[in-house]
Amino acid sequence: MLYSLYEFQHTALMPWRLFSGLTREVLTHPWVPASYTHLGKSIVAGIDVVDSATLRRPKPEWRIDSVKVGEREVAVEARVEMDLPFCRLLHFAKQGPRAAQPRVLVAAPMSGHHATLLRGTVQALLAEHDVWITDWTDARDVPAEAGAFGVDAYLDYLLAFMRKLGPDVHVIAVCQPAPLVLAAVSLLAQAEDPAQPRTMTLMGGPVDASAAPTEVTRFAESRPLSWFQKNLLTKVPAIYPGAGREVYPGFLQLGGFISMNPSRHVDAHVQYFRHLVRGDGDSADQHRRFYDEYLAVMDVPAEYYIETVDRVFQRHLLARGKLEWRGIPVEPKAIETTALLTVEGELDDISAPGQTIAAHRLCSGLAADKQEDLLQKGVGHYGIFNGRRWRERICPQIAAFIRTHA
Repeated sequence: MLYSLYEFQHTALMPWRLFSGLTREVLTHPWVPASYTHLGKSIVAGIDVVDSATLRRPKPEWRIDSVKVGEREVAVEARVEMDLPFCRLLHFAKQGPRAAQPRVLVAAPMSGHHATLLRGTVQALLAEHDVWITDWTDARDVPAEAGAFGVDAYLDYLLAFMRKLGPDVHVIAVCQPAPLVLAAVSLLAQAEDPAQPRTMTLMGGPVDASAAPTEVTRFAESRPLSWFQKNLLTKVPAIYPGAGREVYPGFLQLGGFISMNPSRHVDAHVQYFRHLVRGDGDSADQHRRFYDEYLAVMDVPAEYYIETVDRVFQRHLLARGKLEWRGIPVEPKAIETTALLTVEGELDDISAPGQTIAAHRLCSGLAADKQEDLLQKGVGHYGIFNGRRWRERICPQIAAFIRTHA
């Protein structure tokens, strides 16, 4: 019912969009005198602000066509190397002859945002690495006959990807997948699997969510699982390929993201209005690019969401040594060959400092010279993997760590 109401609301806005589109065409036409007035510009700006706040965005394109390697600009082609029901393994393949580079698997979050949120992460890594990424599928597009997808299945996928990429791979987990990447590497180590990665970099993820409570962790712990099941899960309506699948819908997750800092988003749209009225096209375009990415959301399988809340945020199973995968205990102490780097942001209010560095305590079998940690000053959650400090400070240190243990 909840999803159907959301679709009804979207449909109900269509007359407004038609009217606003016509009004915009009239008030921006060079032959219309009102288009040059402050009032005319304000009306058009107001229409654009409302559209920006209510428009439903499709999955963004990667828009990574080339990268500078040394002094050369090299073409890049995004290739799907494995296509599974819930995820595509994407390879950003550089074209033409080139020297071998370390192979890196970026584990993107399976959360409300698409993997394209890590576009800046991939672009920075590409110059010195052969980059692959988990490109998760919107659960509403996965037919019900593909079955359920929970934490065990997520680990199945990670294990399959690591085995495909072989023993020379370096894995980087960004945010949410950090504890499960650690679990997958642990399972490979326990099995003495030759596909064990050379290095594992965990960035701003809840390896031990109890180590440094935040608003996110307190919310997860404050309610029983039944509350999450009753209030946050709904079935995909019949208009989508995944009709009947139970999901945590992207529009509810987006509401949660915005509610964490609503004044920031209100201020951003007020500034957007002012940029439009003044004719500051560059600033307006920057706003559009950010929100076209930020407001593009995807549904998450209900099983995965509920099991993550239960195992990671409520019972802290990995941190307590109680996590299992298909009945097999997960033992991080078995890791002896995969070097570990943890990255945290000083101002991270989602996975606060302390949550990720806990991985070092769990990997008790790993020699000290194979462990490093990085606390980046003045950086919040998204600054760990995007933006200037990511490009200039964090990414070079990850690259150096990978070179050291390649």
